[in-house]
Amino acid sequence: MSISNLVADTIWQKIESTHSVTDDQLSILHFIFGKNFERATRIFDQGGVKRISGEPSGRSIFQVVGESRKKEEYLCFPEHYCSCYSFFYDIVNRGEELCCKHQLAARLAASTATCIDVKVSDDELALLLSKL
Repeated sequence: MSISNLVADTIWQKIESTHSVTDDQLSILHFIFGKNFERATRIFDQGGVKRISGEPSGRSIFQVVGESRKKEEYLCFPEHYCSCYSFFYDIVNRGEELCCKHQLAARLAASTATCIDVKVSDDELALLLSKL
């Protein structure tokens, strides 16, 4: 794991422990993630993050709105995967970014406990996941 990831993980843990974020923490995350973090905060500020949880299992995935005019919705696991094009192009293929704006928006919403929670049956969640 890179030093940048270690620093970011430490910041995320502090945010998760208090469910709030300071200006200093925002500055550090912006330094690490750059323009993707700026874009993620816009998505976050507009309430573009849903956590879809299956019942009764409690398993969940995030659905994050894109910024284009089409307002696509991407499914993501904040620390591991996003269904957007940028994830595959910039992160997986080229290795130029640590994560995409959708992952960052989901992580920020989850860490501050401010995402929109949607409950579905485990069967509905499985169907949603089968489309990945």
